[in-house]
Amino acid sequence: MTTPDLYEKATSKVETLIEALPWMQEFAGRVLVIKFGGNAMVDTELFEAFASDIAFLRYAGIKPVIVHGGGPHISRMLGKLRIESEFKDGYRVTSEEAMEVVRMVLGGQVARELVAAINERAPIAVATSGEDAGLFQARRKKLVIDGETVDLGLVGEIETVDPTVVRADIAAGRIPVVSSIASDIDSPRKALNINADRAASALAQALGAAKLIMLTDVAGLYRDWPDIDSLISEIDLDELRTLLPTLSAGMIPKVQACIEAVEGGVDQAAIIDGRVPHSMLLEIFTTEGFGTKVSA
Repeated sequence: MTTPDLYEKATSKVETLIEALPWMQEFAGRVLVIKFGGNAMVDTELFEAFASDIAFLRYAGIKPVIVHGGGPHISRMLGKLRIESEFKDGYRVTSEEAMEVVRMVLGGQVARELVAAINERAPIAVATSGEDAGLFQARRKKLVIDGETVDLGLVGEIETVDPTVVRADIAAGRIPVVSSIASDIDSPRKALNINADRAASALAQALGAAKLIMLTDVAGLYRDWPDIDSLISEIDLDELRTLLPTLSAGMIPKVQACIEAVEGGVDQAAIIDGRVPHSMLLEIFTTEGFGTKVSA
């Protein structure tokens, strides 16, 4: 016999599933690009929850594509190898020696661990470097600070995206996990370290994604930080451009990535709190969403 408490709990679960139905219909068969980063990369519980979320999306008929960086892992490995790590205006100065570490960590550690975690739950994730098949091609970034040009070493800005290799994985039913490395257009045998936020945005545009999701370590965007009641649930491009100069240095690349994605044809973008387990599913499948949604 069903008790009132059990009935109430069951009804609540069913209502949640029914609420998700319109969003499942909207995104079924569509590509979602997710930029994986922040605390979710280094916290075991969040890491495992993220892998489960990706499996859920896959079984819900959505086509997830993951783009990742690996800043904390790279810094840790550089420290172990006693290779100097310097930042200028938020960019890691990347020597030839450091670039080899970037390649090794992103492809050999971060991607491998993420692919393994997803494959425990759903078939079948595969690791892809931005260098593969001309996926990302970039030129060395020129940075000017106080009127002087600064040499960032092997740091690049994406010039072109060829998503053929990612499309092939999607068509075969696989889940692409893409490392934020690019080929150097001017020296094709060399690799460049690229910003993972901008890489995710560029790939979302090239794939005609339905949505770009950026995992961060904040709840979203605020109109009047540090007033936590000023959290923005939804914002359009005009207001977001106005807000951009007031944001912290760490948020600017993420917001620029969202603006570029929506301007480039992606239906919507979202900045969500990756410190909350399953925040991605709350953003995608609930009416309230979770974080800040950006639309045209």
